[in-house]
Amino acid sequence: MDRARELFIRQSQNLLLKDYLPKIERCLEVLPNADLWWRQNQASNSVGNLLLHLAGNLHQWIVAGVGGVEDNRQRAQEFSADGGNDAAALLEELRSTVQQAVQVLHELEQDLLEQSRTIQGIQITTLGAIYHAVEHFSMHVGQIIYITKLRTGRDLEFYTIGEDGAVQRGWCST
Repeated sequence: MDRARELFIRQSQNLLLKDYLPKIERCLEVLPNADLWWRQNQASNSVGNLLLHLAGNLHQWIVAGVGGVEDNRQRAQEFSADGGNDAAALLEELRSTVQQAVQVLHELEQDLLEQSRTIQGIQITTLGAIYHAVEHFSMHVGQIIYITKLRTGRDLEFYTIGEDGAVQRGWCST
């Protein structure tokens, strides 16, 4: 069972750092600055909102919730923001949070995965908190990709398909 726990932690780290974050970086390379805070309507979020939200949520669930540091999240501000920071500043904040989360997971003792925690008023195991944070991150990365494609009309070239039909990742080194 220890091997499965180790693989779970490593996979969670790799998804955040080597899969999801590079996709966001690619989106921000092609998304015009004028579109960073664009919203389809008031019920929707902009890429800027989603970047703030990802940093806030990952900090709350992993860095604070699992790592034990103070949780100073201002969730409502993540969604009410409609400008201010540029893409570089938002990306730097997100990169820093992802690095902190990866470090928390690196230092996590495997026997603590079954430990109960309360995050956002939800009683959950450490494993459940990690699983939630990673899948939540993935969902919003998909939204960022969709908005970027919608606003730019571009293929982001995450994958290429060879003549043999094999799919190859074209955007990261893993």
